[in-house]
Amino acid sequence: MDKCVSGASEPYQFLDPEVEQRCRLFRIDSADIRLITSISPQIEAASDLIVERFYEQQTQVPELSGLFGNPANRRRLHKLLRGYILEMFNGRYDRAYFISRLNLGLTHKRLGVDSTLFLCSMQQLKALVCECLQQLLHDRERCISTLSALDKVFALDLSLVFDTYIQNLLAEIQSARQRVEQFELDLEDQIRARTRELEILARTDPLTGLQSVRYLHETLSMYLSGAQRRRETLCVVYMDINDFKAFNDSEGHHRGDQVLCCVADAIRRVSREVDGCFRYGGDEFCVILPDCTAEQARNIYSQRLSQAIHEAGERIAFSVGIVEAGPGDYRSAEALIRLADRAMYQQKARYKRDSGGPAPRGAGSDQEQ
Repeated sequence: MDKCVSGASEPYQFLDPEVEQRCRLFRIDSADIRLITSISPQIEAASDLIVERFYEQQTQVPELSGLFGNPANRRRLHKLLRGYILEMFNGRYDRAYFISRLNLGLTHKRLGVDSTLFLCSMQQLKALVCECLQQLLHDRERCISTLSALDKVFALDLSLVFDTYIQNLLAEIQSARQRVEQFELDLEDQIRARTRELEILARTDPLTGLQSVRYLHETLSMYLSGAQRRRETLCVVYMDINDFKAFNDSEGHHRGDQVLCCVADAIRRVSREVDGCFRYGGDEFCVILPDCTAEQARNIYSQRLSQAIHEAGERIAFSVGIVEAGPGDYRSAEALIRLADRAMYQQKARYKRDSGGPAPRGAGSDQEQ
């Protein structure tokens, strides 16, 4: 099975047949290889001089002077370029050769050398190598043939180096696309999270933290639909704090807010997770109790609520109206709230009549079905 070229140059890969095909495309044949390898010993001896002359020329280019003038870069690139020249003349244009060419392009790309500058540098290197060959080969025909063979190898090398630049560019585009896509996903998540936060804020009473009355009818309608499907009972509990005005008048509005928050906290503590708890407005509260009868709401929920308020250190009296829906009769959300409100006010009227005026604090909670 053919293997892919791998190593430091990944993800740029070639199958063995592609290596052979590319050599054929550039018409590198056995005669070319013999001519190139025959001069290899002389080139090896002259390689350090070629490299030094090359970098002397490169440092004259303003865009490259900082890169090639750096001693650390110069030493590293000197070794790399010398190996590059020697490999060119060893005559083995195989997968390992392709890897080294790909690595050369990758190294210069990472150093920030753009493709135009790299092409100019390769042309200068080619001119220096050809000049050296002309000095070494005194046989004119052999010199011309060797230069022709070398020209094919340089063309092959340039094609491989540009593969590196092109693949790097494609990889950068893909990476940028992925970053943009990830940014879009993160932004969508942030928008969804912020939307949820805004929805929660919109549905929440800012003082007590209970649900806002503006969503009471919508929520109750949803609860009623579920109760009707399951043939269950449902209760609406409407509560009003007795003599709440006295708190504000005698102790100030801050104290009144404390009382409202105390009642709201007690409602949260005694309510189930499935219950819907609302501040109706002012000192009035409304609770939706799914799968609950009026008797359970009266004997369990209201008593627990009074106990929770007492445990919080407050002596607060309130009137309660309770209305049951189902399993045989399911009225609309508006009708249930209206009936619960009416029942609460009837209870409050009896409380005021019986007390002969404002009730003393701690009078307890009154309730009506």
